[in-house]
Amino acid sequence: YLYPNVLHQLYWGYRESFLCIHLNFNSFVTRTNTCGELRSAHVGQEVTLYGWIQYQRQGLFLVLRDFQGLTQIIIPQDEAHSHVKKLLSNAPVESVVRVTGTVSLRPPGQENPKMPTGDIEVKVETAEILNSCKKLPFEIKDFIKKTEALRMQYRYLDLRSFQLQYNLRLRSQIVMRMREYLCNLHGFVDVETPTLFKRTPGGAKEFLVPSREAGKFYSLPQSPQQFKQLLMVGGLDRYFQVARCYRDEGSRPDRQPEFTQIDIEMSFVDQAGIQRLIEGLLQYSWPEERGSITTPFPSMTYEESLADYGTDKPDTRFGMKIVDISDFLRRSDIRFVQNALSYPRGTVKAICIPQGMRYLKNKDLESLKESAKSQFNQCSALGSLRLESADLLEAAGLVLRDPTVFHFLWVVDFPLFLPNEENPTELESAHHPFTAPHPSDTSLLYSDPTKVRSQHYDLVLNGNEVGGGSIRIHSAEQQRFVLEKVLKEDSEVLSHLLEALEFGAPPHGGIALGLDRLISLIVDAPSIRDVIAFPKSFKGRDLMGNAPDYVTPEELEPYHIQVSWPLAEKEAKNP
Repeated sequence: YLYPNVLHQLYWGYRESFLCIHLNFNSFVTRTNTCGELRSAHVGQEVTLYGWIQYQRQGLFLVLRDFQGLTQIIIPQDEAHSHVKKLLSNAPVESVVRVTGTVSLRPPGQENPKMPTGDIEVKVETAEILNSCKKLPFEIKDFIKKTEALRMQYRYLDLRSFQLQYNLRLRSQIVMRMREYLCNLHGFVDVETPTLFKRTPGGAKEFLVPSREAGKFYSLPQSPQQFKQLLMVGGLDRYFQVARCYRDEGSRPDRQPEFTQIDIEMSFVDQAGIQRLIEGLLQYSWPEERGSITTPFPSMTYEESLADYGTDKPDTRFGMKIVDISDFLRRSDIRFVQNALSYPRGTVKAICIPQGMRYLKNKDLESLKESAKSQFNQCSALGSLRLESADLLEAAGLVLRDPTVFHFLWVVDFPLFLPNEENPTELESAHHPFTAPHPSDTSLLYSDPTKVRSQHYDLVLNGNEVGGGSIRIHSAEQQRFVLEKVLKEDSEVLSHLLEALEFGAPPHGGIALGLDRLISLIVDAPSIRDVIAFPKSFKGRDLMGNAPDYVTPEELEPYHIQVSWPLAEKEAKNP
């Protein structure tokens, strides 16, 4: 998280940028001004403010807060206003109040340069407590440490914090700029697609939704993939959506059961066209207070990424690349090294850690050794050790990754298929089954599909995948071959898509940006839950509303479903 004073400056700067385009925050309401807009130019004016009591001191003054900022309120001390003094002096912090008073300059020397309203104060004439606040479960202050579970249980209170206010308002601003760029400047059509659909083969697990037809279920789509392709068949040419997506998977800091994508599809486009579109989109919508980004973004092949960084989403903000030292060690007499090199494609690779001897202690080296053992025989082991080494170096005081720097990277030329993790003799899609093969490798699709590269491209930011897309298969014959012959899937479940491809489907491709992940990186939040208004917990639960929850047998009866209640009761005792 940003230090509070830096955060507040960013927040005020963000609000000031809105004022510059003359947004009217006081239309349709009974206040005259917000708590963040009064300045010395307003001195002498009578104003009406609404907000929450942020702070109150000995019945002398209080600080009133609303969505836009803070204003100091002077509590009257004369006998004629004794009822106002009593009212405001006894009101608990975070109570909602209305105050009417006159704007005046603060006494000389009492100005607060850290507040945009720090030159003025409002001397109260009348006040009303609109809703008194009971004892809080935690203080509404960014520097007060709160457990994430408590924050999520009282999310409506957590939303009052400057951090979340800033995150959500910045998110809104970025999405609006994206809409402007896509729809107003480049002719995209914003189309909503269904969230009740049917189960589809491959990919992540989907949530099932029971229907009133016995034995039949809807499925919540993990992405609008099929619909956006069908929109291209329908001739819309350019589609865009801020899409809700669902995956029945455990939560991680960068993943949720429900999440949001900026979903895009175009007809008659190639990979380069999609990449230039996204670079322009991000440059146009990038917040000024986070610096600027340079385009075009660099590109790296999948094979290069694995060879140099041990991962397909490399963090290129620092070096420490993986180095092949096989040739150097071939002359050694170290037996286990010679054994490794004797295998076909056997190699020895290493990571050079600059100043490692200076910064890493014995306990750090032991930690790295244990990590290496736990990941033995995994291709990603060195990539994980590289990141863990960077964490240890930074914990020891060596700065490697500047959080204010943003390194975008395209990773391209992925394999079209990978061995299935559960059954290595079978293949699965590296991206999804609708991804087209690389034009140069099309013939290999029918002779040796394991060697086929795909027209799949990922966008990586500071070691995090923030987007992925591909040029799609637009031939029904080729799509059916991939599903039935290569992936061994039942193509019947996708008969609607296969049939659509036979009716003059144009060549098309697209991409989806992970909006939650992108925004969390922009604001340097530790989790995507810090940029979502009402997120799920690490275990995928809504701690505020206690969801998911039990349903009675009577409520399940119309759906022809019965629950094994002994099992449910066991889970209730051991959530």
